[in-house]
Order: sequence, then C-alpha cells, then structure tokens
Amino acid sequence: MNTKISWLLTGLLFTILWSSAATATKIALLDAQPLVVAVCRFGIAALLMLFIAHGILRQKLPNRIELKQLAIYGLLNITIYLGIYVIAMKEVTASIGALTIAASPVFISFLSVFVLKKPISVQVLLALLICLFGFVVVAWPLFDGVSVTVKGLILLVSCMFSYSAGTIYFSSKKWDRLHLLTINGWQTLLGGIFLFPIMLITYKSGANHFDKNFWIGTIWLATLVSVGAVWLWLKLIKEDAVKAGLWLFLCPIFGIIIAAILVKDRISWHTFAGVALVLSGLALSQYEKRTETPME
Repeated sequence: MNTKISWLLTGLLFTILWSSAATATKIALLDAQPLVVAVCRFGIAALLMLFIAHGILRQKLPNRIELKQLAIYGLLNITIYLGIYVIAMKEVTASIGALTIAASPVFISFLSVFVLKKPISVQVLLALLICLFGFVVVAWPLFDGVSVTVKGLILLVSCMFSYSAGTIYFSSKKWDRLHLLTINGWQTLLGGIFLFPIMLITYKSGANHFDKNFWIGTIWLATLVSVGAVWLWLKLIKEDAVKAGLWLFLCPIFGIIIAAILVKDRISWHTFAGVALVLSGLALSQYEKRTETPME
C-alpha cells in the first residue's frame, strides 16, 4: 500500500478509536458503577496485551526494578487518572470527556514546568487557560445538575494532571529492555490491581447489571481503545512524532460527532465555540513544543 495512504488510514483509524473512548465509557456506565467498568476494562486489556507480549511474541518479563517503575506508572496512569476519569464521566457528557482527552498535551506541557523545573512560558500558561475556558463554554448550557455537574468537571480536569505526571514519569525512565506492549500490559495490570480493593469496598450489586451496554462499552474500551488506539499511536509517532501530533486536532471533532450520534449529546454554538478554544490552546501548546525543540 502507498506510504501516504497507509499513514492517512492509520491516523484516521487512531483518531476515530481514541475519540470514541468517552462515548464508550458513557455507554458502559448506563448500567454499572464506574469502578466496576474500569477494573473490568483494565483486566481484559492487560490479559490480552500480556498474552500477546509473552505468549506469542515471547518478550522478556520485567525485572524487580522495572516492576517498581511499572507500578508507579500504573498508579499514575491507570489507578488515579483513569479511575477518577471514569467517575467523572458519570457526571459530564461524552463530548466534554472527549475534549479533555484531546487537550492532554496542554496539561503535560503545563505540569512539566514544575516537574522538570522549566521556566513557565506565556504560551503554556495561556494554552492551559484557553483550554479550561473552552471546557466551561461547552459545559455552560449543560449545568442542569444532570448532563454536567461542577463536581464532574473538576474531577475531569484534576485527573488530567495525574495523566500528565504519568507521561512525564514514563519519559524520564529507561525502558530499552522492554517491549512497548509489555510496558503497557504490565502498567495496566498493576494499575487495575491497585484499583480493585476500592471497587470491592464501593461495590453495590443492585447498581450493576452486566447487560449488553456494559459489555459493548467495556470490551470496546479494553480492546479497541486500550490496545488498538495505543498501538496505532505508537506506530504514528514512530514514523513521525511531529506529524502524529497533528491527528490530535481531529480528536475533539470526531469525539463530539461520535457522542452526538451514539448517545445523543446536544450540539449548540457553545459546543463549536468551546471546540475552537480547545483547538486554539492545543495549537499554542504544539507551537511551544516546536519552538523549544532546537534549544534542548
């Protein structure tokens, strides 16, 4: 297949799958508690990835030091980030969830200022403020106590800082000995194990009906998002990291379209204005990265 066509198809498929995560989560949450959905998702995804990594590809098992690193990464990236994210999604729309995921590079740029001790720039601070304002604009007409709550929006924004911390932690460690599928499988498994006791404590049998909605949403998240979309993303950044980042600009648009079609999210001028703001913040963040690269 032509290289350009292959690149376009890979990027388009990644965008659709990555953008579908918020809607799939909302579908799974129709008849189940958030942490039940999360633990089942992580369990299925981890077992699938580890089976492929160790059972089929015969990749090396992590050693004790690597397991410690994977545990920390899983705690930040799975237990805290996705644990809080799935709880927040109970109280916000799929559209807002999709917007937040798409804006993750902005949060990473902002948090790296503190973790990596870089001086804060006007671009990074402005990008974060623009994105936050964009979330509020989209959510404003939905603050009716049902579609969107202040608590849900705060949880959603807060969990992005844990995701950013996990990304920065991952980039600061050496993983040369381990296959990427091994890393993702183990951090998902360990993160899910850390979340399991909390799920048991909060479990309410009457709130969970393992029906069609639960299994469609959960299996979609476990296979096509946790495994499929991540693999496609790694494929894209391996070919061209800068060009790969451009696909993130399509994620808010696809996410809102998918949410409108499948879970009937409302679209208004607030939606378009909020998306424009988030995209502007993301563009400003990407510009900041490009201008800093030659100096590093």
